[in-house]
Amino acid sequence: MSSSKKKNVTPAQEKYQKLASNYEKKRPVVQNCIRAFFIGGLICLIGQGFHVFYYTFFDFTQRTAGDPTVATLILISVLLTGFGVYDRYAQFAGAGTAVPVTGFANSIASAAIEHRTEGYVLGVGGKMFKLAGSVIVFGTVAAFFIAIIKTILIQWGGL
Repeated sequence: MSSSKKKNVTPAQEKYQKLASNYEKKRPVVQNCIRAFFIGGLICLIGQGFHVFYYTFFDFTQRTAGDPTVATLILISVLLTGFGVYDRYAQFAGAGTAVPVTGFANSIASAAIEHRTEGYVLGVGGKMFKLAGSVIVFGTVAAFFIAIIKTILIQWGGL
């Protein structure tokens, strides 16, 4: 807690905070980070396996095999979300399941499942992008600014 917040605390509040901190469960931050690292890496390894599979056994190049790979990962994420498996997996893996494609698909599918009782248009269609909408806006704005920076660097720096 910052020192400015501690100045406004009464002695009774300070005593309560000390008591509460004694009973507060300590979070295993390092263990959670290691678990998230390996689970996220496992998801990426599976994606890489699909990528190699598509350009080895189908008529894709290494460059074009990314499209069916992403589609496959999205499909698997949505199916796992629909069967209720992804949430249990995410409880165990934590931030490791926030790999952009699978985490994004999970957020859209879970919102659609949650609001399906409100109807297909106002429930599923209207609230499906409630969480994902901010991600889409942030990604679009970030891409816009990166494109401007790249254009400036190419014009001036000759990249």
